Amino acid sequence: MANFGDFQVGIYLDGMMNGTTPDLTTNLARIEDQAREVLEPEAMGYIVPSAGDGATTRANREAFDRWRIIPRMLRGTAERDHSTTVLGTQMAAPVMIAPVGVQTLAHPQGELATARAATEMGLTYIHSTAASHDFEQVAEASGEGSRWYQLYYPTDPDVTESFLERATASGYETLVVTLDTTLLGWRPADLDRGFLPFLSNVGVANYLSDPAFRSKLERSPEEDPGSATFLWAGMFPNPGLSLDDLPFLRERWDGPIVLKGIIHPDDARAAVDAGVEGIVVSNHGGRQVDGAMGALDALPRVVEAVGDRATILFDSGIRTGTDVIKALALGAEAVLLGRPFLYGLALDGQAGVEHVLRCLLAELDLALTLGGYPSIADLGPEALERF
Repeated sequence: MANFGDFQVGIYLDGMMNGTTPDLTTNLARIEDQAREVLEPEAMGYIVPSAGDGATTRANREAFDRWRIIPRMLRGTAERDHSTTVLGTQMAAPVMIAPVGVQTLAHPQGELATARAATEMGLTYIHSTAASHDFEQVAEASGEGSRWYQLYYPTDPDVTESFLERATASGYETLVVTLDTTLLGWRPADLDRGFLPFLSNVGVANYLSDPAFRSKLERSPEEDPGSATFLWAGMFPNPGLSLDDLPFLRERWDGPIVLKGIIHPDDARAAVDAGVEGIVVSNHGGRQVDGAMGALDALPRVVEAVGDRATILFDSGIRTGTDVIKALALGAEAVLLGRPFLYGLALDGQAGVEHVLRCLLAELDLALTLGGYPSIADLGPEALERF
């Protein structure tokens, strides 16, 4: 049992006894501003902005602002436990590291630093297909920590099967299939710079190290990087992805399968009818379709549709510990944290990611305790009011 809120005691003691203050802000809603001071323009343009004019990202935040927590008193919250188990994976709190690609844009250690931080904090790391370090490297960095694998479903079945085999062999427990990025969305910040890291073979480490992928090249990626880029470019876009493709995965993956990127309850029903164990309600943090509805607005309807038949997770717009509370109260079993940990990574590598996670968990713990909810199991829609 961990009282994450004790993190603030250490900060106060350091200030009082040693005259030191945190190098990184403890306000995770403002850490993006600090990260802007260290990120290169291309990295900033890729990590921060969203599709189009950013309307969906704004909608994500506005959706959180419409809900208010209702604190309860005299409920005895001295003993609290926020640990949970999601699809058989134990974690210290209902917070997971979202599958974010190309993390070396933020820091040279990229996914390796993030995986180490997740293990240190007892949280689950989700490895992106679009990573700058491959399955095996990240698994080694993760060590005894729990890890899941996120699949961008390639059009080549041999490579898909090889990815699944490597993920299984490397200890990834659950498969997360992203549905909303079969093509890249319209992202002006990247377009205006003419910048796409994958075309420089950055963020394709899983491909370049894959035996099935390499077998389709006349010369190795080291000898002919351009041909490797061209081959990748023919496998990544997959707008034809449909429910008919799910049995291929089920036949080759023994663990739970989660579909990420579902907003509409009918899609959730179809996914569960097809036999998946979980759903991530997400609009990809606003990076794919501009003008889409806020993900938190979609969460209650998806929970109502299939919450008794599948594990519901949430992604898109989480910035603070109180955001986590709102998503959990509306029916999510856990949330996926994206951009904020990247800002911590950019600012101070593994230590920066750990700082972000400690701040998030401390605020979650303190807000639950002060709000009269000693356990995440005590949260429900009645803990919130919509304005």
